[in-house]
Amino acid sequence: MLLRLPTSVSEAQRCLAEGAVPIGGATLVWAGWQRDGFPEYAMSLRELPEATAIGRETLGAAVVLHQIDDRVPETLRRAAATVGTGAVRRTATVGGNMAGSTLRCLLPAALVLEARALVLEPDDMYETEPAEVPAKGRLLLGLRWREPLASRYRKLPGAAGGAPPLVVAAALHAADGGGSRLRVAVRVGYDVLCESVDRAAGSTAEQVLDALHGTTAGALDAPAWDVVRAEVTGLLAR
Repeated sequence: MLLRLPTSVSEAQRCLAEGAVPIGGATLVWAGWQRDGFPEYAMSLRELPEATAIGRETLGAAVVLHQIDDRVPETLRRAAATVGTGAVRRTATVGGNMAGSTLRCLLPAALVLEARALVLEPDDMYETEPAEVPAKGRLLLGLRWREPLASRYRKLPGAAGGAPPLVVAAALHAADGGGSRLRVAVRVGYDVLCESVDRAAGSTAEQVLDALHGTTAGALDAPAWDVVRAEVTGLLAR
């Protein structure tokens, strides 16, 4: 297998056009390659600046999870810290989790940040919804968002071999004309729902929760809603 390390977007596009298979930390594909055979050409984005950026409003797809720190909003930092074991986080990448993992632990955090996914194709580069990346098999370059006022993330403990644990992410954004906007994403099993409600200046946490309960989030079972309530209350108390 020949591994290519492009240093520019145009070079990465040429690699894609020539049939190079994108890899990140290879934590999700290595076993399959050992079983079925390795591709002739592979490509890593670890030398590409657009894919290795870390900041308050950007996160590259080639960033290894253990590198994610307080340069990014709390919800993304905590999400990354809950993925797998320490050994996994030292090799797994943002792109692998967002585009290759069935659990997509970073997706709820990306959704509440109103992030956009920057996608690369052999002849194009564009933005799309983060949830669309794995469904269409696109190559993720990174995530972009506007910094929130505050954010939170919580993953409940899960039993080994059991159903995926509940995840709740929340973020508060400044709204045009005053007030703010609350976004909440919940992963139940393998499904993720995301809702947003406006928070008028002076409104209480209970009023915001009542509005949120009037969305699809109101269909959550009682234990899941209790976690949402706790996270939203804690976020609004800041």
